[in-house]
Amino acid sequence: MAFELPELPYEYEALQPFMSKETLEYHHDKHHKAYVDNGNKLAAEAGMEGKSVEEVVKASFGKNAGLFNNAAQHYNHIHFWKWMKKGGGGKSLPARLQKAIDSDLGGYDKFRADFINAGTTQFGSGWAWVAVRDGKLEISKTPNGENPLVHGGDPILGVDVWEHSYYIDYRNARPKYLEAFVDSLINWDYVLERYEAATK
Repeated sequence: MAFELPELPYEYEALQPFMSKETLEYHHDKHHKAYVDNGNKLAAEAGMEGKSVEEVVKASFGKNAGLFNNAAQHYNHIHFWKWMKKGGGGKSLPARLQKAIDSDLGGYDKFRADFINAGTTQFGSGWAWVAVRDGKLEISKTPNGENPLVHGGDPILGVDVWEHSYYIDYRNARPKYLEAFVDSLINWDYVLERYEAATK
């Protein structure tokens, strides 16, 4: 199945002041669209155009760098838009998720500090993640488009730390962007949906 650019699940202005309309227009309409267009071209060349994005990501990892980079970034961004919402973030988590964060990550405050630290210390472009692996939550960071899918995990939350995701709004202050993401943007309902799918 061909990759398709999903529509944003909110208006371009919805995440202001934490993420501007200009950032979303560039990030979604230009960067994500380029991953989709390049990914489709490279998937066709590799004979993988009929596969799902998850299948392409796993099959191309370590074998076809160009295809992997575009397919993985497409996968990451499909979820990234849904991991944010107007009025999101903060400590009001669904009970099941709170319980898992308490037992696996040492509670909300430790999760917040460790997740922000993962994103801050990812050198250059990449992502910070919360994933389910072997039934437990873990925090990690990956370079470029890499994600927990290729390391035996199911990502339930991810934040993009490529400069195009924050430079217009925060310049080089990546930690401030990450704080805003956790405190004011995370769509905990979608994180729960991903968590429940990963722990069936």
